Amino acid sequence: MKKKKQPSQPKKDDKPITLGDMLNKELMTKLKNTKQELKAAEDKQKEEEEARKREERRLREKNKSFEELFGESNLNWKDYK
Repeated sequence: MKKKKQPSQPKKDDKPITLGDMLNKELMTKLKNTKQELKAAEDKQKEEEEARKREERRLREKNKSFEELFGESNLNWKDYK
C-alpha cells in the first residue's frame, strides 16, 4: 500500500502578499493622501448641501402666506366661542 500524501500546509510565518506589499511606499502614501483629500471634499460638499437646504427651509417658512400659517395651526376657533 502506498502512503497518501498530505497536502503541505503553509508556514505560520508566510503571510499572503497584499497589494500594498507589491506597490512601493511612495505610491501607497500618495494614494492614501488622495483618498483623504477626496473624503474631505465629499464631507465639505455634504455640509454645503445641508446648509443650502436649511436656508431654503428658513426662507420657505418666512414667506408663508396667512392661509398656509392658518392651515398649519392646530387651534380650533370653536373652543374660543
